[in-house]
Amino acid sequence: MIAYILRRLLLMVPTLLGIITINFFIIQAAPGGPVDQVIAKLQGRDADPTARFSGSSEAKPAPQSGDSGTSRGARGIPPELLERIKKQYGFDRPIHERFLLLLRNYIVFDFGNSLQSDRRVVDLVISKMPVSISLGLWTTLLVYLISLPLGVAKAVRDGSRFDVVSSSIVIVGNAVPGFLFALLMVVLFAGGSYWKIFPLRGLVSDNWYDLSLGGKILDYFWHMALPIMAMVISGFATLTMLTKNSFLDEIRKQYVQTARAKGLNERRVLYGHVFRNSMLIVIAGFPGAFVSILFKSSLLIEVIFSLDGLGLLGFEAAINRDYSIMFGTLWVFALLGLIMNLVGDLMYAVVDPRIDFEKRGV
Repeated sequence: MIAYILRRLLLMVPTLLGIITINFFIIQAAPGGPVDQVIAKLQGRDADPTARFSGSSEAKPAPQSGDSGTSRGARGIPPELLERIKKQYGFDRPIHERFLLLLRNYIVFDFGNSLQSDRRVVDLVISKMPVSISLGLWTTLLVYLISLPLGVAKAVRDGSRFDVVSSSIVIVGNAVPGFLFALLMVVLFAGGSYWKIFPLRGLVSDNWYDLSLGGKILDYFWHMALPIMAMVISGFATLTMLTKNSFLDEIRKQYVQTARAKGLNERRVLYGHVFRNSMLIVIAGFPGAFVSILFKSSLLIEVIFSLDGLGLLGFEAAINRDYSIMFGTLWVFALLGLIMNLVGDLMYAVVDPRIDFEKRGV
């Protein structure tokens, strides 16, 4: 097992290198970089690369400098000023030198400063992480708490009215995006059109530090209730069906018939034997499910509920072409995803000691 872990850790190096290399050169080729942003502001133009799609006839196109910063948009800018701007953002160096410098800094987790706020990227990521971790962790836990018993109940009552009705609910939950549920929650319970029961913005209230310990906990969950509910509704469908199918597959195996023939009651057969074996893939997939929910579902939820997390940070960085934050968050997300995938594989061996990655030659 130790040799397997070492191989996986070594494999992370070229994987991270490939991810950051591909994204670096793709992003560098995109229009509207930091130099273009500054030039557009100096010339009184809109630097937002999305402005050209706004449908407004007055919106002027952003300059198309790529990584050179010497586009037509730079006409009228004194060459000395242009060189100072390019040097300020590190664009006075060739692209390959910038790439090698980025890799050297990222090895020691030096992500530099944000081009927009001049704050350290590490500090920004750390400050936004509690929101995203809260959304991902609580959503994953609730999805499991709902999906496991529901999937087992559907398998035991396969083909019944309960199975048909619950399957319909699962299909609707899977088909409707989470952000639509989030908008519905806002309209119904956050003062949109009906009741104002839950707050609409922030992770905690302004007076959170003045509350007692119990008050702080209640205030925290009061703010997280709607966004977590919206993410759970759209996230439990896949795991529910996986649990049901896994349970049904185990029920049909020979050892279940043998256990029943020995006179064991149905409850002991189902929950003493079938449940333990069928939950292997479900339980071991917890780290992967957490990463999936954290990466895929948080952005729009954070925007709708004004939660200042990593998803919103990355979105704003992409809009503003803040390369430092874009590459820094990409590095953190990629590394976290690879580590959690490794943890997921190791959980298979923990849940079922019969699994031996060494013998499989993985």
